[in-house]
Amino acid sequence: MGFLREKMIIKQKLGMPVNFRKAKLPSNKKIIGRYSYLEPIKINKHANDLFNNYSLDKTNTLWTYMPYGPFKDLPSFKNYLNKKCLNKDPFFYAIYSKRFKSFCGLASYLRIKPEIGTIEVGWITYAPNLQKTVEATEAMYLMMKNVFDKLGYRRYEWKCDNLNIKSKKAALRLGFKYEGIFRQATIYKKRNRDTAWFSIIDKEWKKYKKKYENFLKKENFNNKLNQKKKLKI
Repeated sequence: MGFLREKMIIKQKLGMPVNFRKAKLPSNKKIIGRYSYLEPIKINKHANDLFNNYSLDKTNTLWTYMPYGPFKDLPSFKNYLNKKCLNKDPFFYAIYSKRFKSFCGLASYLRIKPEIGTIEVGWITYAPNLQKTVEATEAMYLMMKNVFDKLGYRRYEWKCDNLNIKSKKAALRLGFKYEGIFRQATIYKKRNRDTAWFSIIDKEWKKYKKKYENFLKKENFNNKLNQKKKLKI
């Protein structure tokens, strides 16, 4: 005699359905702002400016939380750019300050996953003359705007060594939400790294965009490009 087992119906929570069209990859086009612009790295065009501006760092702390650097001379810096900065992922940009008429920093997109709409910003290295300037903030705004408005990503990530206090403060100031720590995530320069994770998602960007635009208006800066009102997100 057989027995029929009744199927148990277990209610499980599911994520919201997603109607998502695959995002685009970063392109070779220049990203232009009011105070700065970004263009894909070209060693012959950018290396001299970058090395000279990075050499303004007399404290030797610019490269503390980066896997590479500092660089003793221009040839070693060019070698680094050639080996690490000419790929499609990470995709590097040189940052140009219109005020200084010089390329003063690097930043990249990385861990680019257009099929699920996630992308990270990283390898951010600002020379001392670029740090804490309107150009520095605008460069991050331009990359963020490009990610959400033009390329169509859902999630924008920021990760750093949990000991890198400046990077964590910068992420929060720019609107990234803290998500936690990945313990013993990697090893670099023969040191452990616990990685702090931050992100912005597309629905948050819609609220942040106007705040960035208001902050970056000409009237918010004096003739020396010192801000009148802080960015508040």
